[in-house]
Amino acid sequence: MLSAELGYAVLEAAPDAIIVIDAAGLIQFANSRVCVLFGHSRETLIGREVETLLPERFRRQHSAHRANYARTSRVRPMGSGLDLVARRSDGSEFPVEISLSPIPSGREVLVAAAIRDVTDHKQADAALRRARAEADQANQAKSRFLAMASHDLRQPLQSLALLNGSLRRLVHDDRALDALEQQSTAIETMSRLLNSLLDISKLESGAVQPHLTDFSLSALFADLLAEFREVARDRGLTLVLKANGARARSDAALVGQILRNLIGNALKYTRHGEVQVLARHEHDMICIDVHDTGIGIPPDQLNLIFDEFYQVGMEAIPDGTRDGYGLGLSIVRRLARLLDAPLSVDSTAGQGTTFTLMIPEARFVFDANSPHPPQSHPPSTSLPAADGKHHVMLVEDDPGVRNATRIFLTAEGFRVTALASLDEATAAARGAADIDVIVTDYHLGNSSTGTEVIAALRTLLHRDVKAVLVTGDTAAAIRDLHTDANLRMVRKPVNAGELAGLLRHFLVPSPPAP
Repeated sequence: MLSAELGYAVLEAAPDAIIVIDAAGLIQFANSRVCVLFGHSRETLIGREVETLLPERFRRQHSAHRANYARTSRVRPMGSGLDLVARRSDGSEFPVEISLSPIPSGREVLVAAAIRDVTDHKQADAALRRARAEADQANQAKSRFLAMASHDLRQPLQSLALLNGSLRRLVHDDRALDALEQQSTAIETMSRLLNSLLDISKLESGAVQPHLTDFSLSALFADLLAEFREVARDRGLTLVLKANGARARSDAALVGQILRNLIGNALKYTRHGEVQVLARHEHDMICIDVHDTGIGIPPDQLNLIFDEFYQVGMEAIPDGTRDGYGLGLSIVRRLARLLDAPLSVDSTAGQGTTFTLMIPEARFVFDANSPHPPQSHPPSTSLPAADGKHHVMLVEDDPGVRNATRIFLTAEGFRVTALASLDEATAAARGAADIDVIVTDYHLGNSSTGTEVIAALRTLLHRDVKAVLVTGDTAAAIRDLHTDANLRMVRKPVNAGELAGLLRHFLVPSPPAP
């Protein structure tokens, strides 16, 4: 059994301030830490009410709490969930945590209170809350910037691309055409880099969130084939996409973005042969293999290919030039993690590479005759030029982009009505029943959208007018497209030839039903 001297020594050595009070609330014991913490001498505390250590505003209610504890005494923290405050001898206050323990002593029950100064803890907690608030504000500011950047930073490139397309149709001097061709290449490079940087920034900021739906891979693969067919043909490669009837549950827009990066990468690193994109079933998952017969990846570089700005040996690229900045696979990895979709790679140097993306199979059985999401690109751009018969209503709030688009479409042979807002478009539509197609930006002024423009004009004209939605925010736009067969989408900055080909193909009359 511990001696009284040893027990006293233990209490004196305790890191917390410890007092012992009797049933009347009088202090019977105080260790040296109490004196340091409260600024009282031991002699002035012994025999005084414990409320001496509290701010005056709390003393009356504390007496009632003390009497209640005496009736149901047990080991517990004092004021659980409350911010407790103590008072020093100089009148200053500080936050504390207090633990109470009953001490049986004959007929009387004494109470030991261990008191800890938590000023540092409270300051650290307050600093953490401030840091979190600042981080939230920074993320909100970054999200606002990215929303602006996705639209506004692409606008000058949009104007440049369309003006370049106009000049290439109006200029016939060989030297000028060569200069314009070089300018077009530079614009496309700038566009790819900007898109990649914005995509990475959005992913890092948490601005991109998956929107899971059941969808058919057939429509997505048809879209990808239309987009990359000409690129593969120009490089002498065969491009094959087979959905094999697969239907998946994921975010269709983000899966499409992953496959675009993988296909673009495969075409870039393949000198001859083919690129295949094949969907297959594996248990309750859909595996999408992107296989190429390209240069392959050495084993010591497989762990590096998903790093930003890393590219497999540039000397092995077929055209011998730098194409991109090594951001595509970094975006792919981020998107795959966001979708919780396992991504693997298998490669043999000199023989080819296969990337495999695994996504869940669709939960529901689809109607084979149900409509598919609209394609973003026309299957061909080799259609005759417009002859002035077709009337295009253009809605774009940026004056530079609006004028550049108007000039380009006019050079292509379309009749163009160029407007800046939803209100202007609806006013003009009342006197223009011959509108053949609407070309509208997705984000317009006054918080209106291109989809609202399309819906309003269709209501006014009492028909499903064909429409092209131009956007830098593809994920949000695709979710608004649903299954509208008379709606197409192109991503900013728009390639001039792509836009012209899409319009010409879109306006070709459908063959009569058999």
